[in-house]
Amino acid sequence: MKRVLITGAEGNIGSSMRSLLADRYELHALTRESVPGLESFVADIGGDLDALLPAFVGMDAVLHLAGSSGMQHPWEAVLHNNIIGTYNVFEAARQQGVKQIVYASSNHAVGLYELDRMPELYKRRAGLELDHTAPVRPDSLYGVSKVFGEGLARYYSDKFGLSIYCVRIGTARLDDSPNSDAARKGQAWLPLPEEANLRRMASTWQSKRDLADEIDACLQAEDVKFDIFYGVSDNPFRFWDLEHVRAVIGWHPRDGAPDPTESV
Repeated sequence: MKRVLITGAEGNIGSSMRSLLADRYELHALTRESVPGLESFVADIGGDLDALLPAFVGMDAVLHLAGSSGMQHPWEAVLHNNIIGTYNVFEAARQQGVKQIVYASSNHAVGLYELDRMPELYKRRAGLELDHTAPVRPDSLYGVSKVFGEGLARYYSDKFGLSIYCVRIGTARLDDSPNSDAARKGQAWLPLPEEANLRRMASTWQSKRDLADEIDACLQAEDVKFDIFYGVSDNPFRFWDLEHVRAVIGWHPRDGAPDPTESV
């Protein structure tokens, strides 16, 4: 089994990926708190680089999920966790000879395309479709940090030969449901009425199973040196491209959000 170090393994996405990838890889954790049942190296990724190096010894790949994920996190948290922390993870991987990194980027690296066209965007089955070639348009400091991570990934791939895949994750819900009561209420940073929230979920949702399969496909694609893929399920009103990821690493989602016109 390939040995994979997961940063942020204690978080929402990290906990799910630990469960869904456990039978495919030998998993290890780099976390701020020890994870029960998983070999854990406890450290702050935004702290001392040298203190992180032992966690990367003998690893074949890194799944980098750790960081501040909220749209409204202050600059200090974004700088420490997402910018310094991502640099430290990439550099530690390089120094310890790790060959692959799957980097949890975000749709917020191109989020202004969505904000410019919402909520009408969520009502069209065919309209704006963003692919990996779209110029970045971050919608927040969080989005800026993900653009930084993608640029850093390109640098480490070109300069040092690492294989790095940036997955622009859409909406990954704790309850894994695109039409639960929580989904209807939406998110605080984007106040929308219930119908618009459900339509947005029918555009941006990614099931945990689909995300695990996409990460697995990245880890198996050892001949690809660098790329950017969207992390989204096969949703009826999706506006992010899936053809590129299918063409490059052969992944296509198994799940999809329900059609909101049938549930509202």
